[in-house]
Amino acid sequence: MRKFLAVTAVTVMALTACGRSTEPTGAAADASAKPGDITVGVAMPTKTSERWIKDGDYIKQQLEAAGYKVNLQYANDDIPTQVTQLQDMVTKKNGVLVVASIDGTALKGALSDAKADGIPVIAYDRLLRDTDAVDYYTTFDNLKVGKLQAESLLKGLEASGAPKPWNVELFAGSPDDNNATFFFNGAMDVLQPKIDDGTIKIASGETDFKTVATLRWDAAVAKKRMENVLTKAYSDKDVNGVLSPYDGLSRGIIAALKGSGYGSGGKKLPVVTGQDAELESVKSILAGEQYSSVFKDTRELAKATVAMIQQILEKKTVEVNDTSSYDNGVKKVPTQLLQPVAVDKSNIKDVLLKANYYTADQLK
Repeated sequence: MRKFLAVTAVTVMALTACGRSTEPTGAAADASAKPGDITVGVAMPTKTSERWIKDGDYIKQQLEAAGYKVNLQYANDDIPTQVTQLQDMVTKKNGVLVVASIDGTALKGALSDAKADGIPVIAYDRLLRDTDAVDYYTTFDNLKVGKLQAESLLKGLEASGAPKPWNVELFAGSPDDNNATFFFNGAMDVLQPKIDDGTIKIASGETDFKTVATLRWDAAVAKKRMENVLTKAYSDKDVNGVLSPYDGLSRGIIAALKGSGYGSGGKKLPVVTGQDAELESVKSILAGEQYSSVFKDTRELAKATVAMIQQILEKKTVEVNDTSSYDNGVKKVPTQLLQPVAVDKSNIKDVLLKANYYTADQLK
């Protein structure tokens, strides 16, 4: 059995934030500049995911409420488009760049230009790798996300009544997204001992990250792989659980399972995990199809990012709570970590309604 990838040990200073100083030398360095004089560039990866649309909207709304101008761009999952957008932001002297990358290693040239012009860069949710031209990182505790997914998978398998050993299949996110590795390794911290002691069987034999990764987090790619796995390994047995790292992939996986007869005729759907508490998947959880998700309140992530932007532009100490966990290959990037929450049918309404993330009508 191949072991999962190693990651940097997480050492989070959860109780006391530490400060870092950043002195912008570009457009934001003008001591007389007012918020209305400064444009913040926000580069988002795609509009194909509900969460990225919300992230962009939240940041834009909060920055505009603080008086800043916002240059919000979506790259439609096209790397050259995102490179061009960032180059344009640098050319137009945007005061700070917030970058949620498509490929964490593909933006080095544009980021180097930003650094040369003294424009601070914040990596948003996805770490920018192999460059020293990133000043800060805002994200959720990604290793914990994976652990919560695996713990939820085990909880669902226990509750399902399926006899052990449980047949489980593994899916991971996009290999060009640093978060995908953290999610997978966090999950495997929990699942590997169960695989080793025989409690869990991976009938397909596919356990290597590169094999189970899903390029661009594409639901159609996940659906096709699930179909192939079912054909290859489940002609004479049932799959009991699927580790899925994201709700969009979960929906593709469930579509493949339904296409093979699961969820009808007395054949139960497997326990399928997810992430992001997207509305369609929340409704699926409430309907008893998808088992769980991990809720990450991206309004809070946007709020933390906007606070960081303001601290940079106002030349204040920038508050972070982790300075050791996120090594991008060139430097350890000072990070503000937020905490995720596991949700399933037992608590999902309470958690989401209490957070005012959705309304009761939306969840009907």
